[in-house]
Amino acid sequence: MSIEIIPTVVPHSFDDVRAAAARNPFARSLHVDFADGLFAPNTTWFPASASRLAIDGVALEAHLMVKEPREMGELLAASGFARIIGHIEAMGEDVGATLSAWRKEGAQEVGLGVLFATHLEAIYPYIPKCDVIQMMSIASIGVQGIPYESSAPDRIALLHREYPELLIADDGGVSEANIGELAKAGVRRFCVGSALSKSLDPASTYRSLLTLAESGVE
Repeated sequence: MSIEIIPTVVPHSFDDVRAAAARNPFARSLHVDFADGLFAPNTTWFPASASRLAIDGVALEAHLMVKEPREMGELLAASGFARIIGHIEAMGEDVGATLSAWRKEGAQEVGLGVLFATHLEAIYPYIPKCDVIQMMSIASIGVQGIPYESSAPDRIALLHREYPELLIADDGGVSEANIGELAKAGVRRFCVGSALSKSLDPASTYRSLLTLAESGVE
């Protein structure tokens, strides 16, 4: 399973997503955060209706930090987002139906996000329905720059041991200082915010992150 480094964008408009793609031409995917001020404390741009949202050569991945993820995920999938990830904590008993609805609207991949404080057992029944599980390695969500939790690799390693074939993504505080240990624990897809957005040379930082992650797997 190959390593993927995915730049994260917290948009105020779709222009911010386009700008992130232009700033990171080396990336084949973009991780777009959506927050409603309810599930997460901040608010972001949301499309008002289904309309074609696409950037040539870039797979768009939606991270839904929202209280009602099903409808928003359907809209984004119908608009061309390739991957839809919603938090299990926001879905109640509607997890399976929500994942199926996203696929029906055209999502190529669907998955669940898991807050740092959530017991892993909560996601186990739904893993067969997921293409990816996105672990959070920060204690709270919504904005970039929240400190990385040093115990995150142990938690990820537990999931990896239980489901060794599962694609595990990680989001929150990923940097050159910790990406190797996260890869060793089982992460293969890394959502990277500040380490890339604040870099003076994003391409160089991207290459460094990729090398360090690959070294962690060896």
